[in-house]
Amino acid sequence: MSTEKFERGLAPGALLLCRAEPDAVAAVAPLLGERMPLLRAGEGWSVIVPEGGPWRDGGEPVDRVVTGWAAALAVGAPWPVLALWWDADRAGYTLASGFRRPVGYVWLANGTPAGEDEAMRTFAARLGLDPVLDVQSLDRLTRPEPDADRASGPAGAGARARLRGLLAVLARAGITLPAGLDPGEGAERLGATARALPDVRRTETAGRHPAAGPRPTAAGPHPTAEGPRPTADWTRPTAAGGRLAGWMPWTGGPGTRALALAQVVVGLPLTVWGLRRRSGGWTVAGALLVGHGALGVAHGLPGRT
Repeated sequence: MSTEKFERGLAPGALLLCRAEPDAVAAVAPLLGERMPLLRAGEGWSVIVPEGGPWRDGGEPVDRVVTGWAAALAVGAPWPVLALWWDADRAGYTLASGFRRPVGYVWLANGTPAGEDEAMRTFAARLGLDPVLDVQSLDRLTRPEPDADRASGPAGAGARARLRGLLAVLARAGITLPAGLDPGEGAERLGATARALPDVRRTETAGRHPAAGPRPTAAGPHPTAEGPRPTADWTRPTAAGGRLAGWMPWTGGPGTRALALAQVVVGLPLTVWGLRRRSGGWTVAGALLVGHGALGVAHGLPGRT
């Protein structure tokens, strides 16, 4: 893909940082509906590396996509999810944690702050950062840089510097990105870099499961922890040959169906709440949970294979 349209700024990209071990993240990542590289990102952290399909092929803004993904993961798991994102004009982050309203901050391409100072303090509190030293460092990221409009250098350098500054603070919370996963790089390059790193695994989409052998569960690691399995070793259940096949959840025993019912129960009020507040991220998260859970219930009925 040509990068000519991004000459004035950064090519769109994102990183999803989860405060959990890779095994735990792999268990809920099928909610996102895409296969993506997953790696450890420090003590008690993991990173999912989106490869850009929704905003490259579907035209959706990268911040909207990853905010919905972060919310979906955070609602379905007991740990927070931090989405770092950037495009030609802006860069920023969104932190999703349980049923709380996501909090985020934005910088323009030249590094000019375009968010609310209070959002940074809320962000620090939810991650348990030091209320003095870390908050002081974060506050500096909300102040305009002198002569930002006249700064020389590549387009988007200011926004990239802000993201690096944010990660420097988060390093004290245990985050260490794998080598080569540098905020500001395009999604395609990040994906290629991530796939070449040792210990990488691929998240699964709902409906993918091994043709033979044990199937993945939320309580244990996925059987492809060593790396992606050859395509010939996988089968997909179908839903009358329709496009819903990619969303069909893993089949299994009563525990799988109970999980699907729980997703519907949680997703319905979340969707209604998001619609009432006109919150796109929460609406997407609720819809993902309802759709995934409803198909899980249907797929578990007798007579389905």
